[in-house]
Amino acid sequence: MRALVQMVTDRRRLGAAWEVALRDRVQMAAELGVGLVQVREPGLEAGHLCALVSTLVEATAGSGIRVLVNERADIARAAGAAGVHLPESAAPAVRMRHCLGPGAIVGQSIHDAGVASAVAEGGALDYVLFGTVYPTTSKPGREAAGVERLAEVVRAVPVPVLAIGGVTAM
Repeated sequence: MRALVQMVTDRRRLGAAWEVALRDRVQMAAELGVGLVQVREPGLEAGHLCALVSTLVEATAGSGIRVLVNERADIARAAGAAGVHLPESAAPAVRMRHCLGPGAIVGQSIHDAGVASAVAEGGALDYVLFGTVYPTTSKPGREAAGVERLAEVVRAVPVPVLAIGGVTAM
């Protein structure tokens, strides 16, 4: 069984040849056993995003990795992605579940236990992504929540909780 480890994309960190670099990194993640790739590319035009997601789905075919798209159920369906990842402020996950069907993966970012409990209540989520756990350069100025608040979220929801923000290999 694949570990519930999620890679989040960010083309801004990859330079001019970001498309090739991103595909290569996603393929490497698949080889290393990462279970989910969240394509989070704000500002990318819809057609370009759809082409990128299609490329990543094709590049990881047969590997067991599942590609998710931030917020865009339409692009997830068109590109053959496994599902969507929603921000905390998104429409209810049950709507995305309805659009994508029962086999799709629906995850959501959350920042505290109360919100986590509320968004997980409807049973439409497969996981929640909690953060920022530790200080991170990708979210400068954002206060780190710490492991105690992470533990509160884990206790509050019946689905897997993934941690993000300053989490590194030991």
